[in-house]
Amino acid sequence: MPAKGQKRKQQIIDTAKDMFIQNGFQSTHIGQVCEKLNIARGTVYQYFGNKREILYAILETVEERIEDVLDVDDLRDFLKTNPQPKMVLKFVMERMFGCINAIINEPIVIKLIYKDIVGIDEEVVSRVTKFLENVNKIVSREIEEIKKKGIYKKTTNSEITALMLIGAVMYIVYDFDRRKLDVLDKEVVDTMVQNYLSGVIK
Repeated sequence: MPAKGQKRKQQIIDTAKDMFIQNGFQSTHIGQVCEKLNIARGTVYQYFGNKREILYAILETVEERIEDVLDVDDLRDFLKTNPQPKMVLKFVMERMFGCINAIINEPIVIKLIYKDIVGIDEEVVSRVTKFLENVNKIVSREIEEIKKKGIYKKTTNSEITALMLIGAVMYIVYDFDRRKLDVLDKEVVDTMVQNYLSGVIK
């Protein structure tokens, strides 16, 4: 997509996103987005079939960012170096920081997960569930790879551990956002990573 088209698409996403948060999903209409941006309806429909697709584009972007942060090839290259536990801690911390950052950059995702957007319907809820399932697969894969290398305990259940980790991170981000606190504070991320690793690392 040309840079101009990408910029316009992002403007539509950002404007709609703000309206979803402020006015609710059901009360936000494509016409309002067009009015705010001073564009024709047809411009929006060049990129999105309806307002649900705008929400789904946000979820897909966050999912892609998490997939990039938890790149499996980078992980395998790192594990080939036979890292010491201290290096694993640093590596996992950097990756967790990247994942949290991806979520924080799109706070609407947390609001969707906690159904904190007025008027979302079952179709949206279903797509959010799929998003969480996909993120869980990405994180489970990461845990399984590290476990295979003998760094994590053999008894670690990758899927359950991933669910617990994702649930904890999502809630912490939600709670810190609600209280206007900095979830990317180094001490906060350090604490999350250390508590997670204390349960899985040998």
